[in-house]
Amino acid sequence: MAEVLAAASREAMAAADARLDAYADSAQGSDLQRLGDELFAITRLLVEQRSLRRLLADPSSPEAARTGLLERLLGQQLAAPTIGVAKEIVAARWSRPGDLVTAFESVARQALLAVAEKDGSLDDVEDELFRFGRVVDREPQLGSLLSDTTTPADGRVALLDRLVGSKASPVTVALLRHSVRLPRSRHLDVVCEELAELAAARRDRSVARVTTPVTLSPEQEQKLTDSLTRLYGRRISLQVELDPRLLGGLVVQVGGEVIDGSVASKLAAARRTLPS
Repeated sequence: MAEVLAAASREAMAAADARLDAYADSAQGSDLQRLGDELFAITRLLVEQRSLRRLLADPSSPEAARTGLLERLLGQQLAAPTIGVAKEIVAARWSRPGDLVTAFESVARQALLAVAEKDGSLDDVEDELFRFGRVVDREPQLGSLLSDTTTPADGRVALLDRLVGSKASPVTVALLRHSVRLPRSRHLDVVCEELAELAAARRDRSVARVTTPVTLSPEQEQKLTDSLTRLYGRRISLQVELDPRLLGGLVVQVGGEVIDGSVASKLAAARRTLPS
């Protein structure tokens, strides 16, 4: 189950996710891979260094002091995009230090899922994470071995590699490796479930559910695909459903955003303006 954040942290998390999405839309897969890997490294550092996460999340400390500390510590070790994203996360207001750690982990996950989004493997990643989570759930001893933070992380990752090897996509393997390395005392089957849900949500960002009263021609579908791809700045695929009740026009849903250009909707709106 995903962690429940207080109001201030939810707002900060939404801003961090938006920053990641804006960067991901124009970034190369290799840059996103590095961003995700480096953000996971910061997450591990914050988990291990309690005093550091308290300093970076301290709301009484000026924003410039917090971001300056981050840059002094890590600025020479990380890529510029990573420092940019990390400074925005640290600059935000977090309800508690643990929420800052959750934010870094969340954005790191999204960066790696964005790699799969770009290379077209997001469906595979979602399925592989779900299936591996079920394996771990059925074999509690295996889950305990992979989640036991009292043992060296390299040993846990080596065990994971023997289990997964080349049977899963690179993004799946990267997410699982980082999850096994991260000492946050959570069951791996729960982590896999969270990751699979994130992959599904990210996939929905790139799927336009189109409702139309008549069948679209291939040319119309391609034109709509091109228009939506330009609008959202990422590759959009269509799922088309027929509904004669619309009378004309289209209804397009991408994630939580709905564009209703149907005749039925316009008629309903017109009726609402008429005096009763």
